[in-house]
Amino acid sequence: MITANAAAVSATRGGAALAKLALRRGERSLLASIGLHGALISASFVSVFPIFWVLVTSFKPDTKAISPQPKLLDESNIDNYLNVLSGAKGDFLGWFGNSVLIAGLTTALAVFVAASTGYALSRFRFPGRRSLLLGFLAIQMFPFAVLIVPLYNLLLGLGLQGRALGLVLVYCSTTVPFCTYMLKGYFDTVPTDIDEAGRMDGLSPFGVFWRLVLPLAKPGLAVTAFYAFVTAWGEVAFASAFLSAADESKTLAVGLQVFIQQNRTEWGHLSAASILVALPAVAVFYLVQRFLVGGLSAGAVKG
Repeated sequence: MITANAAAVSATRGGAALAKLALRRGERSLLASIGLHGALISASFVSVFPIFWVLVTSFKPDTKAISPQPKLLDESNIDNYLNVLSGAKGDFLGWFGNSVLIAGLTTALAVFVAASTGYALSRFRFPGRRSLLLGFLAIQMFPFAVLIVPLYNLLLGLGLQGRALGLVLVYCSTTVPFCTYMLKGYFDTVPTDIDEAGRMDGLSPFGVFWRLVLPLAKPGLAVTAFYAFVTAWGEVAFASAFLSAADESKTLAVGLQVFIQQNRTEWGHLSAASILVALPAVAVFYLVQRFLVGGLSAGAVKG
């Protein structure tokens, strides 16, 4: 009887300990919850406040944009946006068209090349496969500044210096390696049974890739497309070095330098132009954001 009672007490204590442990794992204390939420709110404020202040500054005149005692609203109006869009402060719409053309071509070409290359690396074993992967990895180790001189000489020899096509090829040389690694990891998660079924139905290897595998890779394609677009949209160093100095050939990121003069900076107009430049990138992110988490996690499963 004593042994049975002891066993019952031990079981009760063990159950209480397990319940307490489960509660401890599933719930936080009040102090821990306050600390966690406080840290998250602080991090969000630090991330959002610079963007918010640029937005506020974009509505202020240049003389009121920088002040020892800044105010949230100080003679705010939309004149900066009107001046930027009307061309009174540079050919903004022309720069916008150049950026759309270059970013669009870069995205389309980089995604197609990276997708076909990633599929070949994922499905086929051929001589030089490992060297190609190591080459892609080595390319990503070099900073952009180191590549400007050799790429400039290469474009000069090809007759593409100062042309949009040359800049597109330069952007593809920097985005394709990363996009290839991402898509290879995603294609590794797609069952090879799909390829075999397509070949049994009479499809060629490219037909299997184009009609069966590629539609299943939409999350991975969304991630790589977003990366290629953002890289080409906001890049400054290559665009400044490889495009003509003429105003009509500039991209948005390079054209913003017109607001930074030798003696003063037009902070109000610069902020308004910066907000307008960011809007297309935000729109692209909104279109692909539902694929981003799945594409990033799937691409990181295998190298």
